[in-house]
Amino acid sequence: MTESSNSTDKEPIAAIATPIGEGGIAVIRISGRGAIAKVQERFKGKDIDKATSHTIHFGRLVDEQGRLVDEVLVSLFHSPRSYTGEETVEISCHGGILVTQRVYETLLATGIRAAEAGEFTQRAFLNGKLGLEQAEAVADLIHARSVKAVDAANQQLFGSLGAYVKEFRQQIIDATAMIELELDFIEEDVEFANKEQLQQMLQGVKKAIHMLLESYEAGRLVKDGIKTVLIGRPNAGKSTLLNALVGTDRAIVTDIAGTTRDTVDVEWNHGGLLFRLIDTAGLRETKNRVEAEGVRRSQTAVKEADVIVYLRDLNEYFTSEEKDEIDRLQASASDTPFIVIGTQFDRLSPTQPLVNDQHTIIKESDWSAIEDLRISASTGLGLPELKDRIKEEALRQTHYDGASLLVTSSRHRDALEKTMSHVEAALTGLKGGLTGDFLAIDLHAALHNLGTITGEITNEDILDSIFSRFCIGK
Repeated sequence: MTESSNSTDKEPIAAIATPIGEGGIAVIRISGRGAIAKVQERFKGKDIDKATSHTIHFGRLVDEQGRLVDEVLVSLFHSPRSYTGEETVEISCHGGILVTQRVYETLLATGIRAAEAGEFTQRAFLNGKLGLEQAEAVADLIHARSVKAVDAANQQLFGSLGAYVKEFRQQIIDATAMIELELDFIEEDVEFANKEQLQQMLQGVKKAIHMLLESYEAGRLVKDGIKTVLIGRPNAGKSTLLNALVGTDRAIVTDIAGTTRDTVDVEWNHGGLLFRLIDTAGLRETKNRVEAEGVRRSQTAVKEADVIVYLRDLNEYFTSEEKDEIDRLQASASDTPFIVIGTQFDRLSPTQPLVNDQHTIIKESDWSAIEDLRISASTGLGLPELKDRIKEEALRQTHYDGASLLVTSSRHRDALEKTMSHVEAALTGLKGGLTGDFLAIDLHAALHNLGTITGEITNEDILDSIFSRFCIGK
């Protein structure tokens, strides 16, 4: 178990906390023992070493020779009233690339160390300012690509997940305490643990864990985006639809069959959610090696999809071969939502022949029975309905209501699954009359796994893995 470190024991670190580039201001963050005194060495203005916390001071930053580097604003945060829990300084300077770098290098020249990725937030966790799950939420908030992802990260950052986990973790602690107290008096044959009460308590814990695990699929889609694959035969309108949904020409569109040779992955936001639209090569037999590889990649994308949208040009013959193809794709999709749409509805001919010389033609009524929507990407006809349908189908099996608690991290899911396994083993042991010493083994294991979520129990490997995802300066 990692114990909170004393913030005064840590050397000062610094990093540029804002994106590198040209802008109005840039912010450089310094945190650690003697951070204010180090900045004072190069600051010309008020004696900030004697200033109170949460104050801002204007002055000039100079180099070792006393030459002006930049005019700056210095914000002071005394320990423990700072993000990291340490003595912290934030310097706002002009936002040019060169001037920001000069300010940063001037500070490093005083002996301040360059911060590693995520080191400020890691110190906040080690100093007890954040739980581990909250620290992870900071990274999720920074990398969020949709409104719902921001909401989920904020929910975790504000401690909702940690509080819920700690609540039923305490129940396991109470159950373990009763069992171990009974073990201490085993020779006196005293019973402290009411078996029925223990069983009810662990059943409640199991139900709480199950609820969190059920939320993971929705959490994954909210955090990572909904992988939406557009498939169909060449010239079915896949690229045109992708361009219409994102509102820009991201995929090349021509009347030449097989124009798309590789998958095209584009991000699209709708209803507060991130969708990863994937335009694929047209499904057909081909001797062209490049196009064949594109078809293979299309098939791979289908296997990894969260939603599959099959497109068919309504102005082309609907053949028995294509119907069989749709049936095969739907069967291989298993539980993955599968939407069938007719495209170029605006150009639909009033009459279609029912036979030709090459294929068996399926009647229009038979096609209508399997299609979900008809659209025209060029005119926008049916697109609002399609957008809502994709969102609805993506979330259909997740029970997502937009407000419930979500598990978005695979690390948290794995810890909860291991916890569930040990709780179930303890319940089975209770029913089977297992002795308290064996029950305690599973309960301790459950506590250990829950503790890795909030950080009561952790190790260097976990911390390195988590904080390596952070950007420098956070």
